[in-house]
Amino acid sequence: MNTLKNKVQLIGNLGQDPEIINLESGKKLAKFSIATNEYYYNKQGDKITDTQWHNIIAWGKTADIIEKYVNKGQEIAIEGKLTSRNYEDIKGEKRYITEIVCNELLMLNK
Repeated sequence: MNTLKNKVQLIGNLGQDPEIINLESGKKLAKFSIATNEYYYNKQGDKITDTQWHNIIAWGKTADIIEKYVNKGQEIAIEGKLTSRNYEDIKGEKRYITEIVCNELLMLNK
């Protein structure tokens, strides 16, 4: 049951090509965002699309696969855990970000 405490599964489309970062330590990081869509009908009967954007990061072999095979617009399924962190921007202001650390990836279209 412990593995269910912080588990995220999403299916969505990439908004842009992944950003690949090779760190001095030799580790590889892939950063990208995916959009998930939910649909509902309002009182007037109009179909409404609710799009949510999710920040995703992946390390190591998962980042290698993303670098080689994943591109803008592609539909993927990811599984990972939710993380939050903060940092200071170039103006010295504190920023907060929530990301999903991807540990499994499934490419759903070509």
